[in-house]
Amino acid sequence: MLQAIHRLFNHPGARRVFLWLRYPIFIGVIALLALYARREWFWPALAVSMLGEAIQLWSFASLIKNEQLTARGPYVLVRNPMYLGRYFLILGLLLLLANPWVLLGYTVLYFFYMVNRVGREEQRLAGLLGEPYARYRADVNRFLPDPRRLTDPALRFFSLPVMVNNNGHWNLLSVLLGYGALYLYIFFLR
Repeated sequence: MLQAIHRLFNHPGARRVFLWLRYPIFIGVIALLALYARREWFWPALAVSMLGEAIQLWSFASLIKNEQLTARGPYVLVRNPMYLGRYFLILGLLLLLANPWVLLGYTVLYFFYMVNRVGREEQRLAGLLGEPYARYRADVNRFLPDPRRLTDPALRFFSLPVMVNNNGHWNLLSVLLGYGALYLYIFFLR
């Protein structure tokens, strides 16, 4: 059963369909959030999403894509911090529904997405970055941050120009605008 799920998440045709459907799905989720969001969950949801956004911004501010091995900022703690940040960002939005089944379903789907996406990405990076990436993979956990690495000075890295180059500012703006619109709708228009 698990192999069938992994094959589905790695199937090129299924991935193309998902890429094509991701915007309509996102619009549908936002519409559901607007209709069914629980007002009392707004602030906890925002806090969880902002944690995810902070992780993503830190990742954007540390990553030089496809040119060099990034082993600074959050990449000191974990090899895939951007995916963890995205998980929390979306989890916060879904908290607005106050439905544990939605949260569980999302977590399971995101797990399979992340494991398979990262597997493909790691194969590509191994070919692109070679031995330094192999050493990095041996030293840094894939998903779970390693608290023993909290004293590494490279952890404190954050470059605003790198973040802007990676379009992190647009990511932040879209999250803030999205939550602003939800706030107005939930608290004033509904």
